Amino acid sequence: MASTALLLLLAMAILGGSVRCFASDTISVDSAISGRRTIVSKGGSFEVGFFRPAGSSDRNYYVGIWYKKVVSQRQRTPVWVANRAAPVSDPASSKLAVAADGNLVLTNEAGKHVWSSNVSSSYSGDVVAVIMDSGSLVLRRHSNDGEVLWQSTDHPTDTWLPGVRLGMNKITGEVQHLASWKSSIDPAPGLFSLGSDPNGSSQYFLTWNGTGFWSTGVWNGYIFAGVPEMMSHAKYYFEFVSDANGSYFTYSQQDPTAISRVVLDVSGQVRLIMWLPSTGEWMVIWTEPHKLCDVYAVCGAFGVCTENNEPEPSCSCPAGFRPSSQGDWELGDHSRGCRRNHPLQCDDVGANSSMHDKAKDGDAFLLAPGISFSLAGISLQRNNPSPAQASSAKGCRLACLRSCNCTAYSYGSHCSLWFGDLLNLQRVDDTAGMDHLYLRVSAMDVPLSKGHKRMVIFVSIASVASILVLSVIASVAVIRTLRRRQRSVAFTQAASEGGNLVAFKYSDMRRATRNFSKKLGGGGFGSVYKGTLPGSHAAIAVKKLEGRVSGVGEKQFRNEVRTIGVIQHVNLVRLRGFCSHRGERLLVYDHMANGSLDRALFGGAAPALSWPARFRIAVGAARGLLYLHKGCRDCIIHCDIKPENILLDGNLVPKVADFGMAKLVGREFSRVLTTVRGTVGYLAPEWIAGVPVTAKADVYSYGMVLLEIVSGRRNARCWADTEQGPSFSGYFPLVAARMVSGGEDLAGLLDERLRGDADAAELERMCRVACWCVQDDEARRPTMEQVVQALEGVVAVEVPPVPRSLQALVEGSAGSVLSVCTSACFHGISGSQLQNSSC
Repeated sequence: MASTALLLLLAMAILGGSVRCFASDTISVDSAISGRRTIVSKGGSFEVGFFRPAGSSDRNYYVGIWYKKVVSQRQRTPVWVANRAAPVSDPASSKLAVAADGNLVLTNEAGKHVWSSNVSSSYSGDVVAVIMDSGSLVLRRHSNDGEVLWQSTDHPTDTWLPGVRLGMNKITGEVQHLASWKSSIDPAPGLFSLGSDPNGSSQYFLTWNGTGFWSTGVWNGYIFAGVPEMMSHAKYYFEFVSDANGSYFTYSQQDPTAISRVVLDVSGQVRLIMWLPSTGEWMVIWTEPHKLCDVYAVCGAFGVCTENNEPEPSCSCPAGFRPSSQGDWELGDHSRGCRRNHPLQCDDVGANSSMHDKAKDGDAFLLAPGISFSLAGISLQRNNPSPAQASSAKGCRLACLRSCNCTAYSYGSHCSLWFGDLLNLQRVDDTAGMDHLYLRVSAMDVPLSKGHKRMVIFVSIASVASILVLSVIASVAVIRTLRRRQRSVAFTQAASEGGNLVAFKYSDMRRATRNFSKKLGGGGFGSVYKGTLPGSHAAIAVKKLEGRVSGVGEKQFRNEVRTIGVIQHVNLVRLRGFCSHRGERLLVYDHMANGSLDRALFGGAAPALSWPARFRIAVGAARGLLYLHKGCRDCIIHCDIKPENILLDGNLVPKVADFGMAKLVGREFSRVLTTVRGTVGYLAPEWIAGVPVTAKADVYSYGMVLLEIVSGRRNARCWADTEQGPSFSGYFPLVAARMVSGGEDLAGLLDERLRGDADAAELERMCRVACWCVQDDEARRPTMEQVVQALEGVVAVEVPPVPRSLQALVEGSAGSVLSVCTSACFHGISGSQLQNSSC
């Protein structure tokens, strides 16, 4: 028994020693990484070993560095990969070790070297590789901790960690850059890269396949000129260093225990993200370019991008095209774009030889409705578009057919020809004034292109069949008439009910809208048409979601029906019913005779909204939001309060509308974690900070809308000096906040079209409430219940302080009006919104 116990103790000692060895932070000549063995940094922050990308079904393994303490959805988060383009298939027989020549080398199952640190060194035997708590794998002499031969952070992959330098070595000319993964399961270098300016200036450039399409702007000592979001994140410190040896940036964070990183995503966006242990998710702090569709070639050749407020771009192929690689497409790799369903008949499309530039038969053109080029791609289109002499659309089409290189044409005020693969196609909502784009496809994809023969066959068949049909028609005509009348009556009765939603038929909706002939406008997810209920004079507005385009429409549809289908309030738009038919998604509302608030405020309407009407609209919209926040079973956060989403009926009663971005929060929860939603200019600071939001995010947006109701102008407008009134030279919300805080006469803030005709007490209450709503700290903002009480004069409102974020927006960039305009323009605010600005 004693001997057995002794053997057990000896075995435990040996195993214990092995475990301690395997938990080491060092790789040496005698201690390699293989199979499931890993090394961990001393502080337990990072781990090195073999891994397989999350979601991958292939037997492709890589050596990488990942967070030891971060497990997102039970998956590792790699920050560096050694053998990006050379995976191994069997980690058990592969190994990462320090070779005899002092290099760190990865050999695969066949004993072949697939990756090496490639250090020219005479050291051997005393070289080790150590994983540091900074996330860097360092190769150094064992006897000299200060002599570093190589380190992984000098060769980044897609991630930039705090404390790590990213820049250029002026001695060797080497420029460090981040390179995106090829797809979500393939860490091979993708087409997107981020690197410092090779000319040495203090900025970074984002490129696609070597083509630069976005810049951070020059560093001004505090932020990058092109990334104004940095002003609201004082917990991150960036530093630029330039000397004789090199120029580089590094960044740190106020909280050393926080986990954050800058990553170049597969989609081509640069994101600063932070780990939230409480939720087990990564939250986006800021992302650039701000819109996914502004990323160059994000959907590849002929791919169409649709903005959807989601982390990944929504890419689709136009009619006549399909994904070039369906497998890659489903993994988020859209680099190969779309290809035609059938090859063109024109010989050698894309060839430069003039011998092919002659007209060919067999090709046709398909209209690409609602498709244009994103602003990011227009300036980078090579040799596109090319003007052509044509006096008609037909002449423009023939001009394109004469060249096999011509892949599309557009005709409006003039003829434009497009050549080669088309990049940066984007689906747009507002097609007013936009030239129609026609894509060249095979005639096989246009069935009606050979319609003459089909028509002859059809007429022959129809002549014979008509003899039989006439007899059938005579017998069923009466029955169909009776059924139609019954359906019309049932339709009208159902639509008139004040209770449950009505599931309308698509055919009834077509008749009600006269085949969707009268368009009222368009939104982020579809178009709105005016209609009339059969058998009545009640006007309706039918919102037709673009469900065929992508999954966005279906998601929008479910959100809107689920959110407002069960609520009724005088200040919320009424949803009468819905329709779902073969991919078509329709929402049926009461028609609002006076349109949206933005049209009444900014559309040049005459006469201008009176002050009593404005005040009633402000109070009514507040009551609608109060009902969403407090009156429903679950708290509903609207997430996109702006004048466009406040509708006015025939009596100017406001109706809060458009719940496609709304978020439901159970009463047992106080916050909700979600991706950034809403519209720039109305977003609360917590959206940009990437923290869980509350109903106070709606309060902030409402405060911004209040200021616009008072002034009758967009907040984003850069105000100039006027002879008639006070001299404004700044961002209007800041001007208003300073005047309220300073106790000045607020009549100068009033819409000049009112000529001072406003109740002074109501004006002061509204301005104070607005400034109270836009406070930086959500805890300092009122609830919507307090807003309603304050506007109605039930409770007094103290003078709120000037929000620091509004001051930083102006003062953080030399305090100039131009900086505000630049920030607004950068965020995609349209020219119509920046009236009379210097942008």
